[in-house]
Amino acid sequence: MTPEAFRGFMSSYFTGVTIITSIDGDERPHGLTCNSLTSVTLDPPTLLVCLDIRSGTLAAVSGRGEFTVNLLDEGAQSTAELFASPKSDRFDQVTWRRTALTGLPWLIEDAFAVAECQVTETLVVGDHAVLFGRVMNVQAGPGNPLLYGMGAFSGGRPRPVPAS
Repeated sequence: MTPEAFRGFMSSYFTGVTIITSIDGDERPHGLTCNSLTSVTLDPPTLLVCLDIRSGTLAAVSGRGEFTVNLLDEGAQSTAELFASPKSDRFDQVTWRRTALTGLPWLIEDAFAVAECQVTETLVVGDHAVLFGRVMNVQAGPGNPLLYGMGAFSGGRPRPVPAS
């Protein structure tokens, strides 16, 4: 199995697009685009995300012990691309505010929902860390999710319910 073959296989799977954020010890915001998000359990409410072990965002999350999951709205493709880039001034190019509970970055114009999470466990697998986060607070508004698959972004619109 080659990395290219595995990447090709996974690219055919559509997934929601998120931006994981945190704040480092110097109060600087960090964030990256992530589509590795999975619900783990409802009791206690727990999810997992996978972050590259070389990322500054992982270092900030590890230092603070908390992170947010920003669920991107379908109109936020440019923000997803920005946070997937190596640019260091990402937060200067978006509107964000601190969340109510943890004070972590919420991309209020690009994310239709945000979850504030406390890291409960970290497991390193290859070049990524799997972070288990206990969800402490969720805020959500109207919106349609941004999706990614087959090498392209698309919007996730609800399907109409057929008339009976």
